[in-house]
Amino acid sequence: MKHYRQHFIRKNLILRAKILQAVRIFFVQNDYLEVETPVRIPAPAPETNIDAQEAEGWFLHTSPELCMKWLLSAGYPRIFQICRCFRKQERGRMHLPEFTLLEWYTANHTYLEMMSQCEKLIQFVAEVVGQPDSVGYRDQRISLASPWDRMTVCEAFDRYSHTSMKDALRQNRFDEIMAIEIEPCLGNDHPVFLHDYPASCSALARLKLADPSVAERFELYIAGLELCNAFTELTDPVEQRKRFEEERQLRRHAGKMEYPMPESFLRALNDMPAASGNALGMDRLILLLTDANSIDDVVAFIPEELE
Repeated sequence: MKHYRQHFIRKNLILRAKILQAVRIFFVQNDYLEVETPVRIPAPAPETNIDAQEAEGWFLHTSPELCMKWLLSAGYPRIFQICRCFRKQERGRMHLPEFTLLEWYTANHTYLEMMSQCEKLIQFVAEVVGQPDSVGYRDQRISLASPWDRMTVCEAFDRYSHTSMKDALRQNRFDEIMAIEIEPCLGNDHPVFLHDYPASCSALARLKLADPSVAERFELYIAGLELCNAFTELTDPVEQRKRFEEERQLRRHAGKMEYPMPESFLRALNDMPAASGNALGMDRLILLLTDANSIDDVVAFIPEELE
């Protein structure tokens, strides 16, 4: 009985390995350098809704973002990484406190080019695992044919919510309404890029020049699953420091740990080129492509087994 779960999910773990290999092939074929950055760092990005795990006075990274942008600043224009990340108080059907993240950055691209590249990546991986035209997930058949849909966050609120995006922000219910009313409606027939998030929800993204009330940020949804978070990167160290200070203040008001300011990252921003970046949850992508019921069914170990 001790190894029952691992035996039950054997097919998923074999497919998981194939998916990870396909991701690497895609990036190598597109002239990306695979990099490794430290898991333990002195200061994470001080985001209000993401809590880092302490590790002997430093922190286990919640994503490799800060160090990878440092590499961009050092002259590496096309980089990717598949790594383990850690976030406190995240456990559920779609969440693990330790999870696998794919993150990549492209110099001189915006979030618009990143949408197209993300689309090509998932189409490539799906084809490798035998689902070139569509994926079946929980009795749904989702077409992967190009072009994938694009919808602004404001449009999504108008279409699926009982209230507007502005009212949701004013009532401090943006995340709640997104999770309950909007996300289940997204990507059920065709993948959809949800883009132009409110500026207040985008601490590390560049604001849109034509409308600075929103940021050049998108998330990809397939069958109601949020798979990635991407944006045109903010490269102004003064503006980034200001936003970090605002996030630290929000953390203080929420009674959360106040993180040190990531000074080395802010210094590196002085040399960072214009770029786009994307963080894609590999466990969720594997869950989708294996038609699994939960994250637990696509990972070799879950925390509860180790106690």
